[in-house]
Amino acid sequence: MDTPSFRAMGHRMVDLIADYWDDVESMPVLSKVAPGDILAALPASAPRCGEFDPAHPDAFWNALAADIDRVIMPGLTHWHHPRFFAYFSANISGPSVLADMLCAGLGVQGMLWATSPACTELEQRMLDWLGEAIGLPEQFLFRAGAGGGGVIAGTASESTLVSMLAARARAHAASPAAELVAYASDQAHSSVVKAAMIAGIASSASDTMHVRRIAVDAQCRLRVDELERAMQADLAAGRLPFFIAATVGTTGVTAVDPVRDVCLAGARLPVRPWVHVDAAHSGAACVCPEMRWMLDGVDLVDSFCFNPHKWLLVNFDCGCLWVADRRPLLDALSITPEYLRNAASDSGSVVDYRDWQVPLGRRFRSLKLWFVMRAYGLDGLRAYVREHLRLAELLESLIRSDDRFEVVSPRTVNLVVFRLRGGGDVANRAMMDAVNASGRAYLTHTTLPATHPVAPGAVVLRAAVSGALTREPHVRDLWETLRSHATLRA
Repeated sequence: MDTPSFRAMGHRMVDLIADYWDDVESMPVLSKVAPGDILAALPASAPRCGEFDPAHPDAFWNALAADIDRVIMPGLTHWHHPRFFAYFSANISGPSVLADMLCAGLGVQGMLWATSPACTELEQRMLDWLGEAIGLPEQFLFRAGAGGGGVIAGTASESTLVSMLAARARAHAASPAAELVAYASDQAHSSVVKAAMIAGIASSASDTMHVRRIAVDAQCRLRVDELERAMQADLAAGRLPFFIAATVGTTGVTAVDPVRDVCLAGARLPVRPWVHVDAAHSGAACVCPEMRWMLDGVDLVDSFCFNPHKWLLVNFDCGCLWVADRRPLLDALSITPEYLRNAASDSGSVVDYRDWQVPLGRRFRSLKLWFVMRAYGLDGLRAYVREHLRLAELLESLIRSDDRFEVVSPRTVNLVVFRLRGGGDVANRAMMDAVNASGRAYLTHTTLPATHPVAPGAVVLRAAVSGALTREPHVRDLWETLRSHATLRA
């Protein structure tokens, strides 16, 4: 494909994406295909001869566009749909997509400072910009010169893994033969257990000896008294508490663990465990100063992560991790074969991000942050988050106004957790399935802890208001859809 053909098709692709954004609201939110439908629509083997003919470039584009409509679009669940309220959104914006296009076009592999200094140093500056924007203490910023800093990972799951590897390196430096134990609430993300499995701490997902799942309180926050009891019991048995994951915004109900108290509990042990904060979704809200109550105690933690791709107009993937001290991270992940040696790295004066992650190679993802933060500014990002907070408050008030429903968990940010009052798990699942099947909206569910004071062990529904295209009419439409299906269930 020569540059004139690429240029022409590039314009067409931008038009296709823009048309999709304009039209997505008219589509069912959830894909209606059956398992295997997409496989059946695709050839079993790759074409022997290439379909692109430089003499007839339009034919190739037309064939691709037809198959996108025929095969791909029917198989999509539209994460960018304004009535997508499931999970947490994967945000997107024009500036971010343009940056990803530039990233792909430049083709930078930023494993070392030397392989593209702009890739490394823009990332350093963006992590400082973003860290300051959400209120992180200075020790997490490169500009402080205190040995901390940040890195862009793919997701918060990767950030949890590399933080645990750093914690393992620090613990083994102090006690090389120790049997290590990690701790998290029983509402923490599954990535904590998976990280322990990958790191060789846990033997399986059911290994509760080496990953302690700590009970939560009435608001689904980690109970520090239970954490302390578990750590003291492990110490008495000769095991070493080495890692605590505190969650700021749990996946189920966006509960906020008491970060400061968690850190103080760890500090009372003979060897202080590494404290990692997973704020994957809710951390974005901290661009608004009034939401930084969630970060009380973050000055005491070792690492902190959140995903701008969830709720800050940056498209997937962009997960940001900060550490107060990068040395344990480098101890855990740095390896330098001869073919990677260069004068800049050997000088110790540059950051080589290959040492901050599991893979060697990495994309130029900081372009997305640069474009988005310049396009919207902090005031624009704050306005965006605050509008979603307002809409979530509106949805919560609508739910509370109908005695057939109840809100079952305190709303901390933009997630509303609710259920049919007295309907039981079967009725709530049936209502959710009916709403999703209607194509008008997409919701997901969770199960509350058995100790929950309002709905112990119950299936409850989640509505996360965080889509880039979501406006008040879409929230009100969700409510009318819920009301109509509640009537049908009755």
